[in-house]
Amino acid sequence: MRAVAVDAHGSSIASACVDGAFADASGAADGRHEQDPEGWWSATVHCLSALAERMRADGCDPESITAACVASTSGTVLALDGEGSPLRSAIMYSDVRAKQEAAACNDAGKALVKSLGYRFSPSFSLPKVLWLKNHEPEVYEAARFCHPADFIAGRLCGDFDSDTSNALKTGYDLVNLRWPAFLGRKLSIDTAKLPSVGVPGTPTVPLRKSVAAATGLSARTMLTRGLTDGTAAFVSGGAADVGEWVSSLGTTLVVKGISQEIIKDPQGRLYSHRHPDGMWLPGGASSVGGECLAAKFPPEALGAWDGPALARTPTGLIVYPLVRKGERLPFHAPEAEGFAIGKPPDEQTNYAAYMEGVGFVEKWIFDLLEELGASVGDSVFAVGGGAKSDEWLQIRANILNRALVRPAGEVSSAMGAAVVAASHTIYDSLSEATRNMVHPGLRVEPEKEKVEVYRGLYRRFRRACAVVGYE
Repeated sequence: MRAVAVDAHGSSIASACVDGAFADASGAADGRHEQDPEGWWSATVHCLSALAERMRADGCDPESITAACVASTSGTVLALDGEGSPLRSAIMYSDVRAKQEAAACNDAGKALVKSLGYRFSPSFSLPKVLWLKNHEPEVYEAARFCHPADFIAGRLCGDFDSDTSNALKTGYDLVNLRWPAFLGRKLSIDTAKLPSVGVPGTPTVPLRKSVAAATGLSARTMLTRGLTDGTAAFVSGGAADVGEWVSSLGTTLVVKGISQEIIKDPQGRLYSHRHPDGMWLPGGASSVGGECLAAKFPPEALGAWDGPALARTPTGLIVYPLVRKGERLPFHAPEAEGFAIGKPPDEQTNYAAYMEGVGFVEKWIFDLLEELGASVGDSVFAVGGGAKSDEWLQIRANILNRALVRPAGEVSSAMGAAVVAASHTIYDSLSEATRNMVHPGLRVEPEKEKVEVYRGLYRRFRRACAVVGYE
């Protein structure tokens, strides 16, 4: 768990964190994962107290904090009583017990699924609510449901309502901005048990006096509607306008951007959140990423071989750099496996070929987005551990034929939440807040002489994928 305080220009004032390794309450038997929400709350109080203490130590008054926002994982669901206390452990986003309920949600919500371009999976919140109704009716009858960000915000300020970002996986209709009728009509879920939903960044009420006293913060600090951690991390990447995208290269590759219209993918590889300013946030995750380097090469190679690897590019080798079985984006294939074509002259060239393979997958994703109607600009914001390598940024820029821009400041869910908190308190919109608080750092332009070579290699890469059925 992490908390940050920043000024109106995005400069860091103070930060604090506590161990986020919260113990599962039930283990992982049968795909079940649960946690005690009271542990989250204790960690929140500890983290905010530490933040206030560090601000004071640096000569900054915690009373000066104008607004706060909470970001959390999506897909997790809590059942609360009328006082805001948990009736049972939270069912976590990673919990997949609700397989039958997910199928029922997809059948009942066919119109919504078609409208929004995604399908309910067991990791979503709505199937978990339906599972509680089917298997723990006494909890369901006594409960009102919320998400982790709603719970923490509710404890902070007394308002347990939700936001469009977190409510997506509970079945909220992001087009018509309402809970859809099929919830009650076909699933017999009482929508009065679901939270009211607002736009992330919308001011709600100030901190409770008791919370301010316990943490050292100000009872005048305004809480705003929260959002999912992935969306918050995206905000901190710097995309503010239509056609701007953030490509996050960590263990896997996640791409999200801003579109004027909702982007619908008939194959369900992508889905769209609603941007707080009224646009859309389409995105998706591949199963490839920086994990391939860690899995294929010795630890001492990571980073140290980046320079020699760049000097060996373009390698002329073809690698689909999957480490585990299964791919999600740019194609959906649960049985897909990685492959390599060509014999590298040395291991550093092989290392470079795996870096190129990630870049080819990234280009394929952006090509797919454009085919589906998304606008993609001439530059892309690059974040994640992979963006720390200047050499890998250069390889990716050469393949994409787009500039890659690494933000100058912190990229995290906490930073994104801070930008959202400012979006309707200090600024007039999230786009304005992002432009003023997230600043570009290193910009890597494509090398024209290598761009042409990579065009041909990318075509070979796609043909090789088609031969094994990856299309």
